[in-house]
Amino acid sequence: MEYARVLAIAEELHRYAPDHAPDTAKRFEISGSSIILMVSSPRQYQYNAYLLRRQLDRQLAEGWVAHNWGGVEDATLGILRRPAVIVLPEAAMLLPGGIDPRDLGLAADIVPPLGEVHDAQRAYDSAAMAIPLYLLVNPRNGTATVMSDPQDVDSEGRRCYRSRTDYVFGDKIAVGEWTVDTSEFNRYPSS
Repeated sequence: MEYARVLAIAEELHRYAPDHAPDTAKRFEISGSSIILMVSSPRQYQYNAYLLRRQLDRQLAEGWVAHNWGGVEDATLGILRRPAVIVLPEAAMLLPGGIDPRDLGLAADIVPPLGEVHDAQRAYDSAAMAIPLYLLVNPRNGTATVMSDPQDVDSEGRRCYRSRTDYVFGDKIAVGEWTVDTSEFNRYPSS
């Protein structure tokens, strides 16, 4: 199905999200012909995204910003993603429409408390959009993964990152030219 049609269906579903739960299923992502409805993010997730953004803000060069909840869109690939944090030039924030993935220096996702269902696909989508750096923070198990160099293709023909380095909470990690102190992140409580 072509991207414009999938986007129209997702926007129509978005309009019918229940009013009694204002954030539930009010956001969506698109990966090919799949629409991923997103529920509201709990405070623990949002707080970790804030902590990451704050760390990056302190290190960014003039004219660059770290931003939460930007819609990164590549209509030619049929992908719309909403990473937890993105780093991009300020000027790109002023352009109409979705954020062009070619403008990003970094996309970062945080695993939600309820699961990791779409995390592998998010990394594939980020690589397909040629986002140079992808950071995945997992407060469920206290790990972080830095992926870079989106040039490889896996055994199933999907574009993926050539470099992948795994860390545990407590590590200070290099994410491109930036340093992220994972000891600041909060683990989710055990269920």
